[in-house]
Amino acid sequence: MGNCSSFTLPKWGSKLLNNGMVSIDEDGTHEGIKTIPVQKVCEFTTNSVLCICIVTWNMNSKMSVEDVTKLVSSNRKFDLLVVGLQEAPKSDVSQVLQEALAETHVLLGQKSMQSLQMLLFGSRSSEKYIREMKVDKHAVGGCGGIIGRKKGAVAMYINFSGIRMVFVSCHLAAHEHKVEKRNSEFQHISQSLFSKYGTPYAQSADITVWLGDLNYRLEGISSMPARKMIEENRQSKLRGKDQLLQEAEKGEVFNGYCEGTLSFKPTYKYDVGSSIYDTSSKIRVPSWTDRILFKVGHSSGLDAVLSSYESLDCVRSSDHKPVKAHLCLRVRSDGDAD
Repeated sequence: MGNCSSFTLPKWGSKLLNNGMVSIDEDGTHEGIKTIPVQKVCEFTTNSVLCICIVTWNMNSKMSVEDVTKLVSSNRKFDLLVVGLQEAPKSDVSQVLQEALAETHVLLGQKSMQSLQMLLFGSRSSEKYIREMKVDKHAVGGCGGIIGRKKGAVAMYINFSGIRMVFVSCHLAAHEHKVEKRNSEFQHISQSLFSKYGTPYAQSADITVWLGDLNYRLEGISSMPARKMIEENRQSKLRGKDQLLQEAEKGEVFNGYCEGTLSFKPTYKYDVGSSIYDTSSKIRVPSWTDRILFKVGHSSGLDAVLSSYESLDCVRSSDHKPVKAHLCLRVRSDGDAD
């Protein structure tokens, strides 16, 4: 785990490295989403790292204490835990998580908007490192709010021992053909969050993380051929049909963001209570609707390594599988190579 007291931000920007660590070059230019490899072990030393566990899950309005507890493994080698929930039930998910984490972590902050929730937990000694915290929300779409499943985003800004972080948990428009609507919602959310404070959120953050049910689908392939490829463990061949990666390549969304390799199976849509893809009359095409992406500020002085990016197949109470990432940050020191 990290040693929070060791953070001292340098005044120079960091560079793109070749060992799985990622930061954005000084000119901030990238085309599309940069897919980065997962390093199984965080190689940073314990006195220069902040480790963040990030979880996103569309709960399909169903509550399972057992499944909620599975979101936080017994191996809790992280300083901060960010949990973003979509279609969360009216049950107190926060309380279940607090009880599951009671021995190691405490709730630092939370924000909700109808069925959208985000919770931030920290190690028991972490509260003293919080210099500033802000929360915000932004709704998009219309009638979704009537049935309590409003689309949009909840967000949290935190200055943690000098590292400024923004977490955005969102739920974008559904259905394969609503690509442009999802793109538009992303732009509206990006421009609106924290605008009441006078500064766009992305301009003041050292690292920005988006998590949620982005709802981008596979396009150009029907359900049965896609399922056959997944059954044969050839889902990597489906990445080229992923709408999110396609739209990012066009420069429509998430330009300059990073994401781990999509090596896990598509996370939607499953029959509830199983790991079997949709057997309803719609026979939906499996898709990676649930994602975690991050962007390191070009002048932050930070490096980042992704040590895991996975889905939790053991969770079966929803038609979505949760997605979990483990991200470690390091402040570059005078001894680091240029």
